[in-house]
Amino acid sequence: MTLQARDLRRMSRGEHDELFLASSAGRIPKGRAEGTALLLPGSRLQSLLAGLVRAFCWKGKIFRPETRDLKNRLGPLGFPAIRAEVYVDTSWFADGPAIILDYSRTSLVAGLIRDEIREVAPGLYLGIVYVGRWRIAGFMLEFPQEEGEPVAG
Repeated sequence: MTLQARDLRRMSRGEHDELFLASSAGRIPKGRAEGTALLLPGSRLQSLLAGLVRAFCWKGKIFRPETRDLKNRLGPLGFPAIRAEVYVDTSWFADGPAIILDYSRTSLVAGLIRDEIREVAPGLYLGIVYVGRWRIAGFMLEFPQEEGEPVAG
């Protein structure tokens, strides 16, 4: 059975870590992804926090492989802002490669942030957020079937 987004929402941070470690980078995605913040995974507060973040702060990302970048969808309306470079490089968390979302050269606001994502199921990515080298949160990205077809990375 294929892993579903609802399965990721129910997992603990330890289970997310195991899944990230066991997954490959996958291919760099293309198009619009719905995002879910994973701030206290496995807790009773996770669903509430994720809902608040989605309603008011962060709705997901829009990947543009042709320009090797993305923009985050921010605020209640999902306005595209805060650009990151996207490339494959060595993961800080796990052996091997991950897809890196690097804000260091593209954003004054988020310049200390680096995200790593790995594809855990078709169109479903699990991510880690770093500020500097400090891991601060997790997230997941869901791509609709018609846009979820990844492109070569």
